[in-house]
Amino acid sequence: MKIFVVGTGRVAKCVIDKLTAKGHTVMCGSRHPENVAERSNCKPVLFDLHAERNEIAETIKDFDAVYFLAGSRGKDLLQTDAFGAVKLMQACEMVGIKRFIILSSIFALEPEKWAQEKSLQNITNYNIAKFFADNYLVSCTDLDYTIVQPSVLKEEDGTGMIELDPEHDGSNPIPDVAEVLVSVLERENTFKKVIKMRSGDTPISSALENI
Repeated sequence: MKIFVVGTGRVAKCVIDKLTAKGHTVMCGSRHPENVAERSNCKPVLFDLHAERNEIAETIKDFDAVYFLAGSRGKDLLQTDAFGAVKLMQACEMVGIKRFIILSSIFALEPEKWAQEKSLQNITNYNIAKFFADNYLVSCTDLDYTIVQPSVLKEEDGTGMIELDPEHDGSNPIPDVAEVLVSVLERENTFKKVIKMRSGDTPISSALENI
């Protein structure tokens, strides 16, 4: 498949590695493509989430699927994490791209839990941005979306084991989150689904098969 990935952070880099290893052709959109290493099956391209949606649509029009893995780390929540994501969704619908996968945050669609979970208590503005984007995707588009909502990201080796729909937050190694994001791409049982996850004791493939 031809896949457009928005984002160049820790998760995005791991996802791109896994996608290209599976033989997909990837274009990575970044405001600073000169800082993204070009490699086999992956080409960086200038891409700005502050742009108008028509310009975004023109950039992505020839792709089969889009990943939104960008994040401003709290510096540009409205324009990037919230409205940037929405404009990308709108652009996909404009050019007929159906498959849309977005990286979110656990319980982003459940504001009542933000004060209950310790890891969420100090990131309310981030949760609001994610709520806005996730809710728009579910309620206002006809995209074949998958929303992946991991717990706290950890820079450690993956275990390949997760728990879905946990009652409380936890943590996830970045390689495990990337593996889920890549594994859902062609799994139709994950279309129009929200995947809440933390580390657990179920192999990723088995967990996804049972969604």
